[in-house]
Amino acid sequence: MRVASLFLLRAIGPLALAGLAASIHPVLAQSGDSKPPEQTKPADAAKESQQKIDEIAEAGRLLSGPAGNPECVWLGRRVVSLLWRDDLDTAFRHLDLYDRFGCPSAHIQATFRCLIRQGHIDPKAPETLNGRVQACWINPALEPPPPAPPKPAAQPTDKAPAAK
Repeated sequence: MRVASLFLLRAIGPLALAGLAASIHPVLAQSGDSKPPEQTKPADAAKESQQKIDEIAEAGRLLSGPAGNPECVWLGRRVVSLLWRDDLDTAFRHLDLYDRFGCPSAHIQATFRCLIRQGHIDPKAPETLNGRVQACWINPALEPPPPAPPKPAAQPTDKAPAAK
């Protein structure tokens, strides 16, 4: 009985493994997305890259001292953006690099203060955050926008007919 069980196990074991492997393979081959991956156009990537270069060059022209150095602008803007998004661990790692390059930490503080004073930023519009960080990096004393005027209260209307 024991020899027959061993023989049966040896004969059926590989077949069971082959069946299991065949049933798993189609699951592994399928991806969750049936859409082809979106590819960025080379022209768009070049335009975006040129825009970043222009922003860094603009900061270098407008700022004197180390805060205008390209590496300080790039790292500093990144640190401020990460702080705004509450990604403190990554922000502190970037801040270590920022300090290592001899960039002024007071400029990070002033830029972040400016960003906070600007008010709420729509999280679904990343360009808004990037634009505000750039504006505050160039001019940390930037004044916040004036508050929106309050909406007038709705006037109650009398629906009753006027008496004659």
